[in-house]
Amino acid sequence: MLKKGSKLYSILTGTCPKCQNESMYVDKNPYNLKNLYKMHDTCSHCNMRYMIEPAFFYGAMYVSYGYSVAFGVAFFIISKVFLGLSLVTSFIVIIIGLILLMPFIARLSRNTYINMFVSYDKAKD
Repeated sequence: MLKKGSKLYSILTGTCPKCQNESMYVDKNPYNLKNLYKMHDTCSHCNMRYMIEPAFFYGAMYVSYGYSVAFGVAFFIISKVFLGLSLVTSFIVIIIGLILLMPFIARLSRNTYINMFVSYDKAKD
């Protein structure tokens, strides 16, 4: 399931979607906020350009919205249903959780978005 050649591998590891041999990001740590969105221009292994067209990653905002809703619902279910917290406390948990996960969600949404348009190429491996 999570092996090289699958889209899930590229999405979760942040590797080049075409060859999956190197990270797309200058700094692999998403919590280094100064370098959160800094990406290499091309893959040094297969020469794929990550910025497919100008402002390509603006579309990742929509993916980010979906992930944020999914994580928010998960936080609500965990805090309200499983932990039995009050409604106000549950919403505070959602807000704090989403703030803490913002860098992770931003990278995850970029990885997902580029993998919607680029497929793995065994020949580039």
